[in-house]
Amino acid sequence: MRNTKAISLINKVPMSKKIAFGIGMFANQMFPAILGIFMVVLVEDLRFTGLMWAMIYLFPRLFDAISDPIMGFISDNTRSKWGRRRQYVLIGGIIMGIAYIFMWQLFKENSLQYNFWYFFLWSIVFYLGLTLFSVPYVAMGYEMSDNFHERTNIMAIAQWIGQWAWVIAPWFWLIMYDPEWFPSADVAVRELAIWVAIPCAICAIVPAIFIKGESTLDKDEFEPLNLSNIGGSFKKILNSFVEAFKIKEFRKLCIATFFIFNAFNTVASLTFFVIVYKLFNGDAGATGIWVSLFGCLGALGTTFLVIPIVTWLSKLYGKKKAFLIAQTISIIGYILLYFLFIPGKPWLYIIALPFFSFGIGSLFTIMMSMTADVIDIDELNTGKRREGTFGAIYWWMVKVGFAIAGALSGLIIWLVGFNPDTPVVDQEASVDGLHAFFCFFPLIGTLVAMWVMKDYSIDEKRATEIRGELAERKDNVSIKKNKNNR
Repeated sequence: MRNTKAISLINKVPMSKKIAFGIGMFANQMFPAILGIFMVVLVEDLRFTGLMWAMIYLFPRLFDAISDPIMGFISDNTRSKWGRRRQYVLIGGIIMGIAYIFMWQLFKENSLQYNFWYFFLWSIVFYLGLTLFSVPYVAMGYEMSDNFHERTNIMAIAQWIGQWAWVIAPWFWLIMYDPEWFPSADVAVRELAIWVAIPCAICAIVPAIFIKGESTLDKDEFEPLNLSNIGGSFKKILNSFVEAFKIKEFRKLCIATFFIFNAFNTVASLTFFVIVYKLFNGDAGATGIWVSLFGCLGALGTTFLVIPIVTWLSKLYGKKKAFLIAQTISIIGYILLYFLFIPGKPWLYIIALPFFSFGIGSLFTIMMSMTADVIDIDELNTGKRREGTFGAIYWWMVKVGFAIAGALSGLIIWLVGFNPDTPVVDQEASVDGLHAFFCFFPLIGTLVAMWVMKDYSIDEKRATEIRGELAERKDNVSIKKNKNNR
């Protein structure tokens, strides 16, 4: 058996590569962050109908459900002198940038039908670019290191850089609807799309340029990539899904992420209504910066407080305990938000934000690091490295949760009987209901996720043993090859 101490020290990643990967994460988070803000213009200013909104909201998720697993299969089996990932990250980043600019060139003078189909078709191109970029990009991060704690460091730095997208994005609300900046919001998104897309596209291709991949031209075990094989690969993709979900630890990661992310995003879309109607008696004009400040301060808390603390906790107690501690802190934040949303005193909610931020803020730093550990188990079971497949499955669960969250948000509004056109004095109970859901729905999701993760079994010792077994297997294969070549 190999020396486990020596094994645990291999594959330390230079800081320059961690930062290059993190810059890609900024693009991976900035595009959806800004997209969610710009989408409001479609209804408010360009008069898209509810059905149009539903099609634009739903179709990309259906597209992802098909394209992400296929892209994971392609990425995992690509034979190239550049490796399996870089070329796709580069091409996807460029397509995203170009498509994002064109999809927002919408004019009120055009007919509603023209604007809808123009946006709809360009959005398909954008999401194609996003799939080409994001699936191999995430897989790139999983395979950067085989060190238990180094994986957490990589994801922590990436999430730290990526969080700045959520710090910056909320301020676009103020810019878009400020007449001193732009005469109307549709003019704003046409111009701002350019200023967003170009730097984000540059950030997206940084990992492709600076993170080198080993040649895979000699990988005989890879599946052939041709049109007939890819077209007929759905059975293999489904088998990969089944094999992945047979791993108990991976199921736990997906389920826990689903509950936390889904519960958080269900109420995130209610933030505007809760702040305006609970704190400002329905007067949107009086809210000033408080809606933007909620998201901005939460992201800043994640950037400077949550990620460093969670990374430290992970090294001190292990990833599972760090996850459970972080989510416990977030529960304190949800409870505080219930008591600190006091009409006329919006500054009080700031007290809760550092606690509140530990929930969603710690999630992907720990979970992406844990997923990399699980992929080692899959290699031990199957002999294959399938970072692309596992990344596609994990993020597919995230996207499904996001889609469900959108439907649940509307259901909550319906259940409490909230109507923005009704005076606050006539629907005080409805506003209180929104506030209660806003605080306690994610709390329940967090408790379920913590219960799911309570017996997660991969710790540093087990991860190191797995890496040792894999290393011995590779040495034996290498020895056999050398004997055969003599």
